[in-house]
Amino acid sequence: MLALILWTCPLLSLASTGAPVFVLNSLDGNVSVIDPLGWTEMRRIPTGKEPHHLYLTPDEKSVIVANAMSDSLTFIDPRTAQIQRTVTGILDPYHLRFSPDMKWFVTAANRLNHVDIYRWDGAHMHLTRRIATGKTPSHLWIDSKSTTVWVTMQDSNELVGIDLATQTLRSRVRTGPMPADVFGTPDDKTLLVGLTGGDGVEVFDVSTGVPRRVQLLPTGKGAHAFRALGDLRHVLVSNRVANTISQIDYTTMTVVAQFPAPSGPDCMDVLADGRTILVTSRWARKLTVIDIPSRRVVRQVNVGKSPHGVWTLDHAGRQ
Repeated sequence: MLALILWTCPLLSLASTGAPVFVLNSLDGNVSVIDPLGWTEMRRIPTGKEPHHLYLTPDEKSVIVANAMSDSLTFIDPRTAQIQRTVTGILDPYHLRFSPDMKWFVTAANRLNHVDIYRWDGAHMHLTRRIATGKTPSHLWIDSKSTTVWVTMQDSNELVGIDLATQTLRSRVRTGPMPADVFGTPDDKTLLVGLTGGDGVEVFDVSTGVPRRVQLLPTGKGAHAFRALGDLRHVLVSNRVANTISQIDYTTMTVVAQFPAPSGPDCMDVLADGRTILVTSRWARKLTVIDIPSRRVVRQVNVGKSPHGVWTLDHAGRQ
Protein backbone atom coordinates (compact mmCIF):
# COMPACT_ATOMS: atom_id res chain seq x y z
CA MET A 1 0.00 0.00 0.00
CA LEU A 2 1.36 3.39 -0.99
CA ALA A 3 1.43 5.96 1.76
CA LEU A 4 -0.35 9.25 1.08
CA ILE A 5 0.80 12.44 2.72
CA LEU A 6 -1.55 15.40 2.34
CA TRP A 7 -0.02 18.84 2.04
CA THR A 8 -1.59 22.24 2.41
CA CYS A 9 -0.26 25.58 1.31
CA PRO A 10 -1.68 29.02 0.50
CA LEU A 11 -3.54 29.13 -2.80
CA LEU A 12 -1.53 30.95 -5.43
CA SER A 13 -3.85 33.10 -7.55
CA LEU A 14 -2.80 33.21 -11.18
CA ALA A 15 -6.01 34.52 -12.71
CA SER A 16 -4.25 37.57 -14.09
CA THR A 17 -1.21 35.76 -15.49
CA GLY A 18 -2.55 32.52 -16.98
CA ALA A 19 -1.11 29.06 -16.46
CA PRO A 20 2.28 29.09 -14.70
CA VAL A 21 5.48 27.57 -16.02
CA PHE A 22 7.06 24.93 -13.78
CA VAL A 23 10.83 24.34 -13.72
CA LEU A 24 12.27 21.43 -11.71
CA ASN A 25 15.44 22.36 -9.83
CA SER A 26 17.03 18.93 -9.43
CA LEU A 27 19.80 19.82 -6.97
CA ASP A 28 17.62 22.09 -4.83
CA GLY A 29 14.73 19.67 -4.44
CA ASN A 30 12.09 22.18 -5.45
CA VAL A 31 10.11 23.62 -8.34
CA SER A 32 10.28 27.19 -9.60
CA VAL A 33 6.90 28.73 -10.48
CA ILE A 34 7.31 31.23 -13.32
CA ASP A 35 4.89 34.00 -14.31
CA PRO A 36 4.67 33.61 -18.13
CA LEU A 37 3.68 37.24 -18.67
CA GLY A 38 6.28 39.04 -16.58
CA TRP A 39 8.79 36.17 -16.88
CA THR A 40 9.70 36.29 -13.21
CA GLU A 41 10.04 33.56 -10.60
CA MET A 42 7.07 33.93 -8.24
CA ARG A 43 7.94 31.24 -5.71
CA ARG A 44 9.52 27.81 -5.18
CA ILE A 45 7.63 24.68 -4.17
CA PRO A 46 9.50 22.14 -2.01
CA THR A 47 9.15 18.60 -3.38
CA GLY A 48 11.71 15.88 -2.63
CA LYS A 49 15.29 15.05 -3.53
CA GLU A 50 16.23 15.22 -7.19
CA PRO A 51 13.03 16.06 -9.06
CA HIS A 52 13.93 15.43 -12.70
CA HIS A 53 10.78 14.93 -14.78
CA LEU A 54 7.05 15.64 -14.56
CA TYR A 55 3.86 14.51 -16.29
CA LEU A 56 0.19 15.54 -16.41
CA THR A 57 -2.44 13.16 -15.04
CA PRO A 58 -5.04 11.94 -17.57
CA ASP A 59 -7.79 14.10 -16.01
CA GLU A 60 -5.48 17.16 -16.32
CA LYS A 61 -6.12 18.07 -12.68
CA SER A 62 -2.58 17.39 -11.46
CA VAL A 63 0.96 17.60 -12.71
CA ILE A 64 3.12 14.90 -11.13
CA VAL A 65 6.71 15.70 -10.16
CA ALA A 66 8.88 12.59 -9.80
CA ASN A 67 11.40 12.87 -6.95
CA ALA A 68 13.98 10.20 -7.78
CA MET A 69 16.07 10.21 -4.58
CA SER A 70 13.08 10.58 -2.26
CA ASP A 71 11.12 7.70 -3.83
CA SER A 72 8.07 9.93 -4.07
CA LEU A 73 5.68 11.79 -6.36
CA THR A 74 4.44 15.31 -5.71
CA PHE A 75 1.02 16.21 -7.18
CA ILE A 76 0.63 19.91 -8.01
CA ASP A 77 -2.38 21.80 -9.37
CA PRO A 78 -1.21 22.93 -12.85
CA ARG A 79 -3.37 26.08 -12.73
CA THR A 80 -2.80 27.37 -9.19
CA ALA A 81 0.59 25.83 -8.32
CA GLN A 82 -0.90 24.46 -5.09
CA ILE A 83 0.54 21.20 -3.71
CA GLN A 84 -2.24 18.62 -3.62
CA ARG A 85 -0.56 15.54 -2.11
CA THR A 86 2.61 13.49 -2.01
CA VAL A 87 2.70 9.75 -2.77
CA THR A 88 5.57 7.78 -1.23
CA GLY A 89 6.82 4.28 -1.91
CA ILE A 90 7.52 4.82 -5.62
CA LEU A 91 11.08 3.54 -5.99
CA ASP A 92 13.46 5.86 -7.85
CA PRO A 93 10.97 7.52 -10.24
CA TYR A 94 13.46 9.15 -12.60
CA HIS A 95 11.23 9.24 -15.69
CA LEU A 96 7.47 8.73 -15.84
CA ARG A 97 4.65 8.40 -18.36
CA PHE A 98 0.98 7.43 -18.63
CA SER A 99 -0.16 5.10 -21.39
CA PRO A 100 -2.46 6.79 -23.94
CA ASP A 101 -5.37 4.53 -22.91
CA MET A 102 -4.91 5.94 -19.37
CA LYS A 103 -4.76 2.47 -17.78
CA TRP A 104 -1.05 2.31 -16.96
CA PHE A 105 1.49 4.51 -15.19
CA VAL A 106 5.13 3.61 -15.89
CA THR A 107 8.34 4.76 -14.19
CA ALA A 108 12.02 4.21 -15.03
CA ALA A 109 14.25 3.62 -12.00
CA ASN A 110 17.48 5.13 -13.26
CA ARG A 111 19.72 4.11 -10.35
CA LEU A 112 17.99 0.78 -9.56
CA ASN A 113 17.94 -0.68 -13.09
CA HIS A 114 14.28 -1.54 -13.39
CA VAL A 115 10.99 -0.32 -14.87
CA ASP A 116 7.82 -0.33 -12.75
CA ILE A 117 4.35 -0.72 -14.24
CA TYR A 118 1.41 0.50 -12.17
CA ARG A 119 -2.31 0.10 -12.77
CA TRP A 120 -3.95 3.56 -12.71
CA ASP A 121 -7.52 3.68 -11.38
CA GLY A 122 -8.05 7.36 -12.03
CA ALA A 123 -6.68 8.53 -8.70
CA HIS A 124 -4.08 6.04 -7.43
CA MET A 125 -1.39 3.77 -8.81
CA HIS A 126 -1.03 0.10 -7.87
CA LEU A 127 2.20 -1.74 -8.67
CA THR A 128 1.60 -4.74 -10.92
CA ARG A 129 5.06 -5.61 -12.20
CA ARG A 130 8.71 -4.67 -11.61
CA ILE A 131 10.87 -5.53 -14.62
CA ALA A 132 14.66 -5.78 -14.52
CA THR A 133 15.88 -4.07 -17.66
CA GLY A 134 19.50 -3.10 -18.25
CA LYS A 135 21.99 -0.63 -16.89
CA THR A 136 20.51 2.78 -16.03
CA PRO A 137 17.06 2.97 -17.66
CA SER A 138 16.69 6.56 -18.75
CA HIS A 139 13.63 7.67 -20.75
CA LEU A 140 10.29 6.12 -21.70
CA TRP A 141 7.97 6.24 -24.70
CA ILE A 142 4.65 4.40 -25.04
CA ASP A 143 3.12 3.84 -28.47
CA SER A 144 -0.29 5.32 -29.35
CA LYS A 145 -2.07 1.96 -28.99
CA SER A 146 -0.71 1.43 -25.45
CA THR A 147 0.90 -1.86 -26.44
CA THR A 148 4.65 -1.22 -26.07
CA VAL A 149 6.85 0.71 -23.66
CA TRP A 150 10.18 1.71 -25.21
CA VAL A 151 13.00 2.37 -22.74
CA THR A 152 16.58 3.55 -23.30
CA MET A 153 19.43 2.08 -21.23
CA GLN A 154 21.84 4.93 -20.66
CA ASP A 155 24.86 2.95 -19.49
CA SER A 156 24.44 -0.35 -21.35
CA ASN A 157 23.66 1.41 -24.66
CA GLU A 158 20.42 -0.41 -25.43
CA LEU A 159 16.82 0.17 -26.47
CA VAL A 160 14.39 -2.18 -24.72
CA GLY A 161 10.79 -2.95 -25.65
CA ILE A 162 8.28 -4.03 -22.99
CA ASP A 163 4.93 -5.58 -23.91
CA LEU A 164 2.23 -3.91 -21.79
CA ALA A 165 -0.30 -6.72 -22.12
CA THR A 166 2.03 -9.38 -20.70
CA GLN A 167 4.36 -6.93 -18.92
CA THR A 168 7.42 -8.77 -20.16
CA LEU A 169 10.53 -7.83 -22.14
CA ARG A 170 9.85 -8.20 -25.86
CA SER A 171 13.01 -6.88 -27.53
CA ARG A 172 16.50 -5.57 -26.85
CA VAL A 173 18.80 -3.90 -29.39
CA ARG A 174 22.07 -2.00 -29.24
CA THR A 175 22.22 1.77 -29.61
CA GLY A 176 24.96 4.35 -29.86
CA PRO A 177 26.61 5.87 -26.76
CA MET A 178 24.48 7.01 -23.80
CA PRO A 179 20.96 6.92 -25.25
CA ALA A 180 18.65 9.34 -23.47
CA ASP A 181 15.23 10.51 -24.59
CA VAL A 182 13.13 8.53 -27.07
CA PHE A 183 10.36 9.84 -29.36
CA GLY A 184 7.87 7.89 -31.48
CA THR A 185 6.25 9.22 -34.64
CA PRO A 186 2.42 9.38 -34.65
CA ASP A 187 2.13 6.34 -36.96
CA ASP A 188 4.10 4.21 -34.43
CA LYS A 189 6.48 3.12 -37.20
CA THR A 190 9.61 5.05 -36.22
CA LEU A 191 11.51 5.79 -33.02
CA LEU A 192 14.09 8.53 -32.54
CA VAL A 193 16.75 8.08 -29.84
CA GLY A 194 18.95 10.95 -28.66
CA LEU A 195 22.59 9.96 -28.15
CA THR A 196 23.95 12.07 -25.31
CA GLY A 197 27.33 10.40 -25.73
CA GLY A 198 27.32 11.07 -29.47
CA ASP A 199 26.46 13.87 -31.85
CA GLY A 200 23.08 12.93 -33.26
CA VAL A 201 19.82 11.01 -33.22
CA GLU A 202 19.45 7.34 -34.09
CA VAL A 203 16.41 6.39 -36.18
CA PHE A 204 14.82 2.96 -35.67
CA ASP A 205 12.16 1.28 -37.78
CA VAL A 206 9.78 -0.39 -35.28
CA SER A 207 6.95 -1.18 -37.71
CA THR A 208 7.44 -4.94 -37.18
CA GLY A 209 7.69 -4.66 -33.41
CA VAL A 210 11.44 -5.38 -33.47
CA PRO A 211 13.61 -2.24 -33.72
CA ARG A 212 15.88 -2.00 -36.76
CA ARG A 213 18.39 0.88 -36.97
CA VAL A 214 18.02 2.68 -40.29
CA GLN A 215 19.78 6.03 -39.89
CA LEU A 216 22.00 8.27 -37.78
CA LEU A 217 20.82 11.87 -38.09
CA PRO A 218 23.54 14.41 -37.17
CA THR A 219 22.15 17.17 -34.93
CA GLY A 220 24.88 18.22 -32.50
CA LYS A 221 26.99 16.87 -29.66
CA GLY A 222 25.06 15.58 -26.68
CA ALA A 223 21.67 15.02 -28.36
CA HIS A 224 19.43 14.54 -25.39
CA ALA A 225 15.72 15.49 -25.02
CA PHE A 226 12.81 15.68 -27.49
CA ARG A 227 9.73 17.88 -27.71
CA ALA A 228 7.24 17.76 -30.57
CA LEU A 229 6.46 21.12 -32.13
CA GLY A 230 2.75 20.33 -32.26
CA ASP A 231 2.29 20.42 -36.03
CA LEU A 232 2.35 16.62 -36.61
CA ARG A 233 5.56 17.02 -38.61
CA HIS A 234 8.42 18.41 -36.54
CA VAL A 235 10.21 17.49 -33.32
CA LEU A 236 12.90 19.40 -31.44
CA VAL A 237 15.99 17.81 -29.88
CA SER A 238 18.27 19.58 -27.41
CA ASN A 239 22.00 19.12 -28.00
CA ARG A 240 23.41 19.53 -24.51
CA VAL A 241 27.11 19.75 -25.42
CA ALA A 242 26.68 21.74 -28.64
CA ASN A 243 24.40 24.26 -26.87
CA THR A 244 21.86 24.12 -29.67
CA ILE A 245 18.37 22.82 -30.41
CA SER A 246 17.73 21.07 -33.73
CA GLN A 247 14.35 20.96 -35.46
CA ILE A 248 13.77 17.64 -37.22
CA ASP A 249 11.20 17.02 -39.94
CA TYR A 250 10.26 13.43 -39.07
CA THR A 251 8.43 12.88 -42.35
CA THR A 252 11.74 13.28 -44.24
CA MET A 253 14.19 12.66 -41.36
CA THR A 254 16.12 15.86 -42.03
CA VAL A 255 17.25 18.72 -39.81
CA VAL A 256 15.45 21.83 -41.05
CA ALA A 257 16.40 24.45 -38.43
CA GLN A 258 18.86 25.12 -35.63
CA PHE A 259 18.42 27.35 -32.56
CA PRO A 260 20.97 28.67 -30.05
CA ALA A 261 20.40 27.27 -26.53
CA PRO A 262 23.10 28.22 -24.03
CA SER A 263 24.57 26.40 -21.02
CA GLY A 264 23.57 22.78 -21.44
CA PRO A 265 20.03 22.76 -22.87
CA ASP A 266 17.91 19.92 -21.52
CA CYS A 267 14.12 19.52 -21.31
CA MET A 268 11.82 21.71 -23.40
CA ASP A 269 8.24 22.82 -23.73
CA VAL A 270 6.60 24.76 -26.56
CA LEU A 271 3.98 27.40 -25.81
CA ALA A 272 0.54 27.11 -27.38
CA ASP A 273 1.33 30.01 -29.73
CA GLY A 274 3.75 27.68 -31.55
CA ARG A 275 6.31 30.50 -31.58
CA THR A 276 8.12 30.02 -28.28
CA ILE A 277 10.48 27.34 -26.94
CA LEU A 278 11.13 27.02 -23.22
CA VAL A 279 14.32 25.12 -22.39
CA THR A 280 16.18 24.54 -19.15
CA SER A 281 19.84 25.57 -19.14
CA ARG A 282 21.28 22.98 -16.74
CA TRP A 283 24.65 24.62 -16.10
CA ALA A 284 23.47 28.24 -15.69
CA ARG A 285 20.47 28.00 -13.33
CA LYS A 286 18.30 29.54 -16.03
CA LEU A 287 15.10 28.98 -17.96
CA THR A 288 15.85 30.10 -21.51
CA VAL A 289 13.10 31.46 -23.76
CA ILE A 290 13.64 31.18 -27.54
CA ASP A 291 11.65 32.90 -30.28
CA ILE A 292 11.09 30.36 -33.05
CA PRO A 293 10.54 32.70 -36.05
CA SER A 294 13.71 34.73 -35.38
CA ARG A 295 15.69 31.75 -34.02
CA ARG A 296 17.12 33.71 -31.13
CA VAL A 297 17.16 33.76 -27.35
CA VAL A 298 14.84 36.53 -26.17
CA ARG A 299 15.19 36.19 -22.39
CA GLN A 300 16.42 34.09 -19.50
CA VAL A 301 14.80 33.63 -16.09
CA ASN A 302 16.76 32.84 -12.93
CA VAL A 303 15.76 29.52 -11.33
CA GLY A 304 17.47 26.98 -9.04
CA LYS A 305 20.37 24.54 -9.24
CA SER A 306 20.53 22.15 -12.19
CA PRO A 307 17.11 22.92 -13.72
CA HIS A 308 15.82 19.87 -15.58
CA GLY A 309 12.13 19.37 -16.41
CA VAL A 310 10.01 22.28 -17.66
CA TRP A 311 6.26 22.26 -18.29
CA THR A 312 3.20 24.48 -18.64
CA LEU A 313 -0.48 23.75 -19.20
CA ASP A 314 -0.42 26.41 -21.93
CA HIS A 315 1.50 24.23 -24.36
CA ALA A 316 1.38 23.25 -28.00
CA GLY A 317 0.22 19.74 -28.96
CA ARG A 318 2.48 16.87 -27.95
CA GLN A 319 2.62 15.44 -31.51
